[in-house]
Amino acid sequence: MADSVENFEDDPIVLVRRKKIQDFRQKNVNPFRVSIPPKHLAANLHASYAAFTKEELDAKRTPLESAPRFSVAGRVLLHRSFGKSTFMTIRDRSGRIQLFCQATKLDEASYDLVKHMDLGDIVYAEGTIFKTKTGELSLDCEKLALLTKNSRPLPEKFHGLTDIEARYRQRYVDLICNDEVKKVFETRSKIIQEMRNFFNEREYLEVETPMLHPLVGGATARPFKTYHNTLKMELFMRIAPELYLKRLVVGGFDRVYEINRCFRNEGISIKHNPEFTMLEFYEAYATYEDLMRLTEDLFERLAMKILGSTEITYETHAVSLRKPYKRMTVLEALKSHSVENASDKTTLVGLLKKKGVKLKGHESVPDLQWLCFEQYVEDQLIQPTFITDHPIEISPLSRRSDTRPEIAERFELYIAGREIANGFNELNDPEDQKSRFMDQLKRKAAGDEEATDYDEDYIRALEYGLPPTAGEGIGIDRLTMLLTNSSSIRDVILFPQMRPAATSSTPHES
Repeated sequence: MADSVENFEDDPIVLVRRKKIQDFRQKNVNPFRVSIPPKHLAANLHASYAAFTKEELDAKRTPLESAPRFSVAGRVLLHRSFGKSTFMTIRDRSGRIQLFCQATKLDEASYDLVKHMDLGDIVYAEGTIFKTKTGELSLDCEKLALLTKNSRPLPEKFHGLTDIEARYRQRYVDLICNDEVKKVFETRSKIIQEMRNFFNEREYLEVETPMLHPLVGGATARPFKTYHNTLKMELFMRIAPELYLKRLVVGGFDRVYEINRCFRNEGISIKHNPEFTMLEFYEAYATYEDLMRLTEDLFERLAMKILGSTEITYETHAVSLRKPYKRMTVLEALKSHSVENASDKTTLVGLLKKKGVKLKGHESVPDLQWLCFEQYVEDQLIQPTFITDHPIEISPLSRRSDTRPEIAERFELYIAGREIANGFNELNDPEDQKSRFMDQLKRKAAGDEEATDYDEDYIRALEYGLPPTAGEGIGIDRLTMLLTNSSSIRDVILFPQMRPAATSSTPHES
């Protein structure tokens, strides 16, 4: 059994299969031949013929010469031989179907292939449809060809804690062996497609912006650095596309969105991967209240389109995605979760020290309030909840409230204890934006590795005039976790970032 990351060079099963490859070649059988395109899919055959009885299908094959022929191709997952008869189950991109191979119907060379077939081999088969005595829809093979020979054994079991590292490192094996994993990523694709449909219907324009940035900006996070040899300059992997998308709104694209890859040089956990996917969108002449309503519409639609219901289960929680969603300010959320005296610095510091939180660079009361929210409140927000009235100090790109200048016109959406979306009224006052950038520079000078740079060109863009605009980012990975009931972000990313196998058996989780 192969259920971990290891060297197979001396594995006796591998050696036997490599010997089969040599034997096939000596018999002039190419074990890695050019494709024979199949004309049918397993799922379509089941859909068309599953309702027929065995007798009805037998009647369709009489006389046999005029019976309809079907062809399929896929990977062998089950192989049971009974002398001159062999049953094999293959899986194509749509599902599984059983093949029935008989020495009396296949030529000698083809049945010799059948007898020496291994789990994991990829085959092509032609024949007629029938049902076995047990009622299983099957293809009675009249022609069979080996397309690709498998030389490494598939795992007998590919589940459980001991196999987690192998599943993430060898995702291709995970997909072969686990239909549920395949469904997760099919669902992820449907989520992204439905998001596109949603925004396209609302006359948003999908765009692409740079992934290599000359400055750190768009969000507060520690960046990945790289170097451009020709330009002889340091560059940063995109933290967020925000500043480029808002430049486009300045340019006259009033509604834009981008499904983008972002990179943040931070810890790895069940909620964080250094490389992740986000939907970010901006709408001129809208407010963050408009975007909260739009987000409710989007999530309710996704639940109905993908799952057929707004009532879902995530881990042990029953979650309703039916609108409207609850709204609370940061201070209301703190108070409702037993953080009293949330305006008292001594109280906040004491609560954070209990959690072992490092406070360097986060000494202001608004910073401490937000840290307390993350430690004491965030994971308690199970039903969809918009958290509003964020401190302006932690919102360097958000518009300041006209009536309460200490807070930003901003929201974050939490579901099942995790932030899913972040939106706000965009700051379009270039003088205010300059002062925010200067504050970020002070934070950087004080040792804050997540602070942003001063972006002079973005200030220039604002000076040309950014219309009143609201923008939002939605984490697609976390949203997929929610809609597929996946407990770790690595379960919804095909190739999650991990340490080299020789260095550590599992990535550090923080």
